[in-house]
Amino acid sequence: MAAQKAKMAVEWVARAKAFCASAGKEIALAEFTNPKGQFVKNELYIYVLDSNGFMLAHGMNPWFNGKNFLEVKDSEGKSFVREIVGRAKKEASGWVDYKWFDSATQKELSKSVYFELFEDMILCCGVYNQSPGLRNQKKQDNP
Repeated sequence: MAAQKAKMAVEWVARAKAFCASAGKEIALAEFTNPKGQFVKNELYIYVLDSNGFMLAHGMNPWFNGKNFLEVKDSEGKSFVREIVGRAKKEASGWVDYKWFDSATQKELSKSVYFELFEDMILCCGVYNQSPGLRNQKKQDNP
């Protein structure tokens, strides 16, 4: 994963954590769910899980809110949400790698999510491990 992308994901989670602390949980979750809000930009967005794998907020798809994602698997069968939740309980923060569908290329790509436990929430921000230029090129090559 490119160092710049990793740094951005960590910074986004830090911003989300600061916003939660200042605005309160209810307002923060509403803002994280706002697809036109300050926590959604291009491929970057915040999503929030509880300690049981329920989606509390999702910047790209508000229909995910309230759904249990604990058993969601990536294209290779990895239970990455279960890993995020389990590691957040033990380590409080870290990275989890998985494969996920990229709407820009219409392909499954390698993605890494940075997570951090904050109060009773797990704040997450994922990044694709491929540069945007290469992702856009692939989209042009494969209409």
